[in-house]
Amino acid sequence: MTRTPKAQTSTIVVGLRATNAQLRLRAALASGTSPDPEFVAALIERSAVEPDFFVRDMLTWALTRHDPNDVVPLLIGELRSSPPQARSQALHTLSKIGDSSIWGSVPSSLLTDRDDEVARAAWRAAVALAPESSEVAAILVTQLGRGNDEMQRSLSRAFVGIGHDSLNLILRAQSSDDPDVRAHAVATEALMRDPDTGFADSLHEARRTVALKGR
Repeated sequence: MTRTPKAQTSTIVVGLRATNAQLRLRAALASGTSPDPEFVAALIERSAVEPDFFVRDMLTWALTRHDPNDVVPLLIGELRSSPPQARSQALHTLSKIGDSSIWGSVPSSLLTDRDDEVARAAWRAAVALAPESSEVAAILVTQLGRGNDEMQRSLSRAFVGIGHDSLNLILRAQSSDDPDVRAHAVATEALMRDPDTGFADSLHEARRTVALKGR
């Protein structure tokens, strides 16, 4: 990999910390256009705190342009970081790198992380890095009924990505004592059988059916 001239490297690293989001976006673009190992730590550091969605997306893209041998070990370290955004962004970037051998280094506890965004990022990473994993599915089924409708949709989409090998777990969850779990499991089954079905409508109908049966 050709190294960027030192003066330009310094300018880009400083740009990643600029107060103006457009300047940070340009710096992230430049770091991905001309990858250099010296950018990696600064990109990851910025990812943990960057408030702008478009800049975060560019930071992820820039990291995927660098040598995974430089990037992955630092991202794995971020998975145990205290700030939730550091964990969620590291998971997101690892999923974009897409090397399934990475999954063994991802703590399974992230699949049940107390922070919703971290958990959702972990579910997406699992689909990208550990598809058709019965171990992952067994953990994910414990999250049925969690959060708002969008959160539940994310989990159901993860089950679609994992595949029909997890369907039996979903069917068993439909007998749960928790009505929220039962309804979410019913809606998830519908989505797994037909990924084009409207999840919001399926979830609404499942909740109505569960409520009627509970009377």
